[in-house]
Amino acid sequence: MPTACIHQSGCRVRLVSERLEVHGRNEASDRDELLRQIPLRDLDRLILREGVQISSEALSAVLRAGVPVSLMEWNGRFLGAFHPAPKAHGLWRLRHYQRVLDPAFALTMSGRIIAAKIYNQRRVLQRLAGNRQQAAGDGLAKLEAMLAQASRCTTIDELRGVEGASTARYFHAWAGFLPEAYPFERRSTRPPHNEVNACISFGATLIYQEAVALIHAHGLDPALGLLHSTEDGRWSLALDLLEPFRPVLVEALALDLFSHGMLGVADFEPHEGGIYLADRGRRTFLLQYERRMERQFLSEHTGHRTTLRAQLEAQAVMFKSALEKPERFEPFLMN
Repeated sequence: MPTACIHQSGCRVRLVSERLEVHGRNEASDRDELLRQIPLRDLDRLILREGVQISSEALSAVLRAGVPVSLMEWNGRFLGAFHPAPKAHGLWRLRHYQRVLDPAFALTMSGRIIAAKIYNQRRVLQRLAGNRQQAAGDGLAKLEAMLAQASRCTTIDELRGVEGASTARYFHAWAGFLPEAYPFERRSTRPPHNEVNACISFGATLIYQEAVALIHAHGLDPALGLLHSTEDGRWSLALDLLEPFRPVLVEALALDLFSHGMLGVADFEPHEGGIYLADRGRRTFLLQYERRMERQFLSEHTGHRTTLRAQLEAQAVMFKSALEKPERFEPFLMN
């Protein structure tokens, strides 16, 4: 069980021996009872929805086991996290601070990240067009041109412009593969204006909190970004490193959920001017997200079997190594 997500409000988590016990209302019997037992040895990460209580003893045991704990708002927004105490990485962090202020390093790394994202956007469209025997319009040619353009950028602002244009072109083509019942005109976030945007936002939040935890675990500061400028209130490096994963995981998963009828109108609810996943929809999304993150595949680029979750951690490891030797950073590329 790499990830346990407890999203039922009113649940209580306590430690019993070497396992977590989750108590709460059983919806079938309408009684308060033991709902789940989770051995600590089987747990890699824990996600709690607000309204779930965890004892200090259980929280301490989870952190001692090296397991990060993320807290999510009712609508899936990332509230914060508890991270296991990392080893002191003062020299690495000092190097990180220095590199963030190095324009040449920032441009090189950002260029690789954007090139990987555009490459993956193009591969997603190629696969969709091939599997569904449906044309992707001129999206593939446009993305190919933008991929070449990214390699010629001389400033990060130019790269951001190319990324924005490629993402707009990609979403225009990607939306053509959605069922007619779920139209997608543009990306909307706070709040998401329709069911498709709700799924994309929720998936992006999940991988974002994983990236933050991994960067912390490897001794770097997730707030110090390159492509996403360093600002108070966000983990900019996490946003940088997850960019190549968005097409492969977030948007591809959302498309599958609607195309295969795993999510329907009843799985969403309106709130404060937006549309959000309801409880049942979140359960479905989380299950499919976890399966996709843990599904093994043979990477044509690394030459060995891996998972998306392992590749996400590899990004943090390689970025750290690249602080000394930039050529060691290889962004994730889809087969």
